Amino acid sequence: MKLLRYRSANGIGLGVLKDDGIVPLAELHDYPTMLSIVAGGETALGHIAAFVASRTPSIPLSDAQLVCPIERPGKFLAIGMNYRKHAEEGERHGIPAPKQQLWFNKQTTCLSGPFDPIDPGVTEKLDYEVELGVIVGTAAKGVTASAARSHVFGYVVVNDVSARDWQFHSPTFTVGKSFDTHGPIGPWIVTADEIADPHDLRIRCLVNGEVRQDSNSNELIYNIWEQIAYLSTAFMLEPGDILATGTPEGVGVAMDPPRFLKPGDVVRCEVDKIGAIENVVSAP
Repeated sequence: MKLLRYRSANGIGLGVLKDDGIVPLAELHDYPTMLSIVAGGETALGHIAAFVASRTPSIPLSDAQLVCPIERPGKFLAIGMNYRKHAEEGERHGIPAPKQQLWFNKQTTCLSGPFDPIDPGVTEKLDYEVELGVIVGTAAKGVTASAARSHVFGYVVVNDVSARDWQFHSPTFTVGKSFDTHGPIGPWIVTADEIADPHDLRIRCLVNGEVRQDSNSNELIYNIWEQIAYLSTAFMLEPGDILATGTPEGVGVAMDPPRFLKPGDVVRCEVDKIGAIENVVSAP
């Protein structure tokens, strides 16, 4: 299923994409939020699937204003330098390849919708990073890589928008990765059962129609299961937590000369079998 959130006259609604329309879930009172669906796991998905099967979409997708597909979760984590060629381009610019998984926080307040504008804020070096995002399902602590798949609820497209001039103010990257609106995700959550192999998905980023990044998740250095195992060794991953699994080569800061985003630029991030998000850079 493709689970989504949309804005209506009555506020934010939950829905499921069916054909070219949305089946609202307002009648399912046991699941008032996306986080409650994620926490409900297979039981919740079973109830929703049965409900949607007997309903006709009532909202054309073209008429809907999609918002961030999940409410603010406990954690939004991202891994750096996790595609081979991206690590190589980093080394060419004096950034050594990490010897272990390199994780940082994006504050959850940076989350925004799949078509919301990107506000540069004060940065003068605004950059894009297309990533495959993972939504954690069942809580994970001390999980092995071989068991990690069962802890994935679904997948989203992520743009790990980065303020490069602020990114290295702190060795944790957090401030430069967490400006408001610098975490667009979506366009919906594709449940894990619909993605047979998340390690064979084409991933692209286009700026004003120009392809900047074009790779495949089979190029990940640490795969998703290894990422979950690593993180859950240290702390609990909880339902709804978001993991951004790495960006491929082609980021603006690594170009010669660097090519940063500017107001009016249209940034489109795509992941096969999930969809695309598209965000316009606004004036600061």
